[in-house]
Amino acid sequence: MTSPQSSQVPRHVAIIMDGNNRWARAHGMSGIRGHHAGVESVRAVIRRAVERGVETLTLFAFSSENWKRPAGEVRALMELFLMALKREVRKLHEHDIRLTIVGERDAFSKSIQQHIQRAEALTQDNRGLHLIVAANYGGQWDIAMAARRLAARVESGEMHAADIDEAALDREIITNSAPPVDLCIRTSGEQRISNFLLWQLAYSELFFSPRLWPDFDADAFDEAIDAFAGRQRRFGKTQEQIEAQGA
Repeated sequence: MTSPQSSQVPRHVAIIMDGNNRWARAHGMSGIRGHHAGVESVRAVIRRAVERGVETLTLFAFSSENWKRPAGEVRALMELFLMALKREVRKLHEHDIRLTIVGERDAFSKSIQQHIQRAEALTQDNRGLHLIVAANYGGQWDIAMAARRLAARVESGEMHAADIDEAALDREIITNSAPPVDLCIRTSGEQRISNFLLWQLAYSELFFSPRLWPDFDADAFDEAIDAFAGRQRRFGKTQEQIEAQGA
């Protein structure tokens, strides 16, 4: 196993947890049973991320487009989300994990919003893994809201339009407290990012796993981390420049 201090360990890993419904159908179960099965994969990946020394783990739990799913499934997902906020947060806190929920919260019930606030308040001073859960989140929404906040500052005279650059927008992005995403994993064999962290994934390495999310365990997470360690990240430079820099 790679040492937690190794530079080959990504600081920030983001995961698109895909394939719960297909897993359930393959096992002759209802779709929501697949989502329940996926919770164990969440637990396993969080544990392994801590063991590997990952600083930030972002999980795509519910996209802004997921409201289009059948009403019964959406209700079940909201119940599962609320149950996780009630049952799992104390365990996170005991392991020094800080929890942040990102996304448009107004669409959630008052109960869910209250539990989100309590969970974040309980864990805000923790110094271990930073777990970010994207719920009712969309990458385009994130960028649009950041642009709106900058526009408001220009209107108020706090800044000039000419002051807006990549750094200014980055400070307004909802995950601005986290480092850039180094590695983005998507399960289930799909090879797209589905409106997830569009700004944050600009220089991310992508890893597509054929496993459905409930089958994605600690060993599968290790496979993705090890694949990342074997890649050369150039950030626009030539291979020769990178090699000279490491000499």
